[in-house]
Order: sequence, then structure tokens, then C-alpha cells
Amino acid sequence: MRVLGLDLGTKTLGIAISDKTNTLSTPMEVINFKKEDYASLIPTIEKLIKDKDITDIALGLPKNMDNTEGFAAERSRNFAKLLESLNVNIHFVDERLTTVSALNILKETGNKKIKEKNVVDAIAANIILESYLKGLKK
Repeated sequence: MRVLGLDLGTKTLGIAISDKTNTLSTPMEVINFKKEDYASLIPTIEKLIKDKDITDIALGLPKNMDNTEGFAAERSRNFAKLLESLNVNIHFVDERLTTVSALNILKETGNKKIKEKNVVDAIAANIILESYLKGLKK
């Protein structure tokens, strides 16, 4: 029983996965898709769920700094409705500043791929997943 962490954008989906004990998380991949074609992601996610024994999804919920929700949060909520058909538990995770945190991690580790969106999105998904997993321990 594992958890997927998802960082949804308009053209990319960052994915991270937990270990079997839901203690550690690892950035996995980034899927590029046609702008706002979220339904096209469902078969890939469905395969991951089956292949990796996924029971839960931690989906990033972009909030404004004043804690209100805008268009990006609506996009995540609509995507969650598509994911409901996959029979997994979906948990929204506040993703404010995850991209900034991902960029900082890359800078601190001396990574030369800071400008590569795919690297940043996978790390952002990992941060979302780590946040969710920390909440499980409380």
C-alpha cells in the first residue's frame, strides 16, 4: 500500500511515490501532456496504481498566500473528480511555495538542471507527498 504525490500543472504532471511503509518518498517522473488535457493522464495513473499497489493520492492544492483558492485550485479539484473513477483515496495537500522549495533544493545540491521544469515538477510532487506523509505520522 503506497501513496502517489501529484503536482498538477497545465501541461505537466509531477509524480512522486512513497515506499511500502509510507515513510520515504521519491520523485518518480514528469508526464507532459497537451495543454489542459487532464483526461489523457488517467490511463497512465491507473497503470501506476495497479503496478505499484497505490491506495492513496496526495494531490497538490494550489492556494493563494491569503489561503483563498483561485483557478489553479479549481483545476486540481476538477482533476480529483477524474481520479475518483480509479478507486483510490484522494487527499488535497496545500502546495504553496513547493516550486520555490524545489528550486532551493536544486540550488543547495548544486544541481545544474534548475531550469528544467520536469526536474522541478518531480521534486515539487515529492514535497507534496512528504507533507502528506508527515501528516499521517501525527
